[in-house]
Amino acid sequence: MALNGKIAVVTGAALGIGKAITEILLQNGAKVVLLDVNDNAGTSLKESLDKQHGRERTLFLNCDVESEEQLKVAFQKTVQTFGGVDILCNNAGILDEGAWEKTVSINLVGVIKVTYLALELMNKLNGGRGGVIVNIASMAGLGPFECCPVYTATKHGVVGFTQAMAAASTASGYGIRFNALCPGLVQTDLFTHMIDRLGQFSHLADIIAKPAEKGALNVSEVAECFLELVTDATKNGEALMVTPSFKKYRTFPPLNQ
Repeated sequence: MALNGKIAVVTGAALGIGKAITEILLQNGAKVVLLDVNDNAGTSLKESLDKQHGRERTLFLNCDVESEEQLKVAFQKTVQTFGGVDILCNNAGILDEGAWEKTVSINLVGVIKVTYLALELMNKLNGGRGGVIVNIASMAGLGPFECCPVYTATKHGVVGFTQAMAAASTASGYGIRFNALCPGLVQTDLFTHMIDRLGQFSHLADIIAKPAEKGALNVSEVAECFLELVTDATKNGEALMVTPSFKKYRTFPPLNQ
């Protein structure tokens, strides 16, 4: 998929991975709708991007992925401003074992809410243009991260949802590819404050130290992998794993054979 002129929506777009993804989309010719609850960071980023790419290339909307009402308004404004949606990046997420219900609400329920609303606009069966949806999961979505059981569960859910939606889209003719990006530790606020948010598993904080010693990805490296999943039309139902030492696709046996 060539990105020039495509319309992308990115959740959690104001900082970290979401910001890097927004920037790489713009650098490759897309227009981007930035959704985030951090109004100050979102407004500041929008102003910076306006100077680099022009005001008409982006739209920032203060939007909470837990609120279906806010999401509906955001997609309405996206269509009014840009005419549709071609790319969705479900990036918004938290790690907070002490607030496990909110973690599930944002990391998993939020991904499903946003996806289903975008599907109404992107689905070729509804008159949409098709496109691609990339969900930001984690290496914790492919194996246990024992100091973060709830975070692990949400990211496993994201990977499973992504693969099932990819299969459903292919079988139904939606014209939408679905992929999951599964990075290891990334240099973001989530990583910086992780030890403080382990809740009842804070006694396992030392588990983080070993992978941290090997280094963490920077957000631009994650954004490059995102770009690969968007632009390579052969990628559908994939889980791309990336750490500072390797990048590879995780294969899964089909359930229907």
